[in-house]
Amino acid sequence: MAVSDTLIGTLFDGRYRIVRKLGAGGMADVYLAEDQELGRRVAIKILNDRHANDEQFVERFRREAKNAAALSHPNIVSIYDRGEAEGTYYIAMEYLEGRSLKELILAHGDAPISVVVEYARQILAALRFAHRHGIVHRDIKPHNVLVDSEGRVKVTDFGIARAGTSQMTEAGSIVGTAQYLSPEQARGGDVDQRSDLYSLGVLMYEMLTGEVPFSGDTPVEIAMKHLSQTPVPPSARRPDVPHDLDMVVMRSLAKDPDDRYQSAEEMEADLDRVARGAGVARETQETATQIMRAPSTLPLAATAATMITPPRRGGVAPPVPPSVYYDLDEPIRRRPIWPWIAAFVFVVGAAIGGWYLYHQISNKISSSAPVAVGYYLNENQQQATQNVEADGFHAVVKKHTNLTVASGLVYQQDPVAGHHQPKGNDVTLYVSTGKPKVAVPTLKGLKSEDAISQLKALHLVPDVHEVQSSTPADEVTASDPKSGTQVVAGTKVRINVSSGPTPVSVPNVVGQTLNNATAALNQAGFKVNPTYVESDQPQNQVIDQSPGQGEQAAKGSTIALTVSNGPKTVAVPDVRTLDAGTATSTLQDQGFKVKYTYTTVTDPNEDQIVLDQNPEAPTQVKPGSQITLVVGRCPASGCPAATTTTTTTTTP
Repeated sequence: MAVSDTLIGTLFDGRYRIVRKLGAGGMADVYLAEDQELGRRVAIKILNDRHANDEQFVERFRREAKNAAALSHPNIVSIYDRGEAEGTYYIAMEYLEGRSLKELILAHGDAPISVVVEYARQILAALRFAHRHGIVHRDIKPHNVLVDSEGRVKVTDFGIARAGTSQMTEAGSIVGTAQYLSPEQARGGDVDQRSDLYSLGVLMYEMLTGEVPFSGDTPVEIAMKHLSQTPVPPSARRPDVPHDLDMVVMRSLAKDPDDRYQSAEEMEADLDRVARGAGVARETQETATQIMRAPSTLPLAATAATMITPPRRGGVAPPVPPSVYYDLDEPIRRRPIWPWIAAFVFVVGAAIGGWYLYHQISNKISSSAPVAVGYYLNENQQQATQNVEADGFHAVVKKHTNLTVASGLVYQQDPVAGHHQPKGNDVTLYVSTGKPKVAVPTLKGLKSEDAISQLKALHLVPDVHEVQSSTPADEVTASDPKSGTQVVAGTKVRINVSSGPTPVSVPNVVGQTLNNATAALNQAGFKVNPTYVESDQPQNQVIDQSPGQGEQAAKGSTIALTVSNGPKTVAVPDVRTLDAGTATSTLQDQGFKVKYTYTTVTDPNEDQIVLDQNPEAPTQVKPGSQITLVVGRCPASGCPAATTTTTTTTTP
């Protein structure tokens, strides 16, 4: 299948209605399409048919879809669908109304400092997310950065992205775009997330100066400069570039990855300092200064580039033409002049007639042919209106609030730049009136998390301060400005959050009964939470507390008390009918004390036999309790007729 403009108006893969062509690349063409199933506009990227059978290109195409589909982030173009249809492969992705950063640089040259910082921070947000998922983009350049009409930046084209560290050579060639290659990519070495940060440094350099730091006639020459030359700081080409922003760019362009920013977070932190007017990190200052002091090795780069450039075929130089083409001694033959005059008159007449005819035809064509709408974003209202009128259109101005664009500047246009329409048609310019005003909500009594959420939803900035208060901890006690006050979006709102009441000393209640301890703690302003445990201490006696005596705690907080359940009990075993010795051993083995009471018996079988015990089995008693045994004993003369005398003996 030929992937060409014949696709326009057709239904691709039974789902996507092709509207128009958006762009073309070496590997694929991109079209605007209508998703017939979900009713939304998408950008559909279709692999060229000449590459559809090339396994290397197909794999790269699949890798782009796989890598980007795994990354859902506001600053990364979303992948909706991918598949194979009509003899080729395609990716359906988010359609962004806007232009590439490269187009903006070509159209407007260097960008305002604030725009450079803001766009770079959004790109870093995308890289930070990709790097955390183990994906290195490897082709960061302004062509792969899209900017919509509201200044939102999205990174696209993960075609050569890889997971983790990888080699940059494929089939012996360097993968990437020469002007934005990191040194390790230029030499075909291992790359990691720091390689993306180098490419971003090149991109920032181009945004600041309108030029890339290194250029040349061939990709090899440019690659060698990345390896060997130190670029001049952006401020050398544009004096209004702040010193600290110079430092950020120069550190990101360090030849050695160990000298660069080690993560997107680290680089973003420095850009945040630049945006706030603060100084960059000391490590950035030292590294960038050292880089700028390094001597340039231009001769080495030129020599290396010359060595790598293939020699011309054939060793014989072309012949040098003679300096004089005719012989000076030959007499000059003069020709009559009138034919030249006639020819001149004819040419002039034809030119005048042709010019008149061309002008008439051009006027007719230009009056009816559609022309491209210009790019008017970030221009002030007067300038944008004049430019619209100069382009032959009618300007319609609509004013609305905008969170990011300064008052008086155009933040959106309809139709978008590049759209073709007849002259005289309307071009609507949406002009910012500045940030909207909102009322500070009622925050008092809310939990701090809820208060912060409400402020952020209204585009207000929470400024949290902890204060001591009698109100419960983490509860908002006041806000400034007060609730109901009208403020501009982005205003900082102070909220005081209670850290709880002032702490006081906890009284000692160990050794007291639970009732007395509870009364004492309640009087001091505390609550009580008792926990019962087995203990040798009397029942209901406090044996521990937390916090302890002398420690500080807020009034209203809970004091944990450990309370005795009293000693545990054991069952008394039944030792009746046992001989006195066995009964004693049995009881002593279980921790009891034994006491004997003797009674005279007449039956020899009852001699030294336990006849009774007190307490009886299976009474529950405390461990170590005394058990009294009634033991039978015959008189010394034998067992006469029943006589009963009682004596008492206690075993130790």
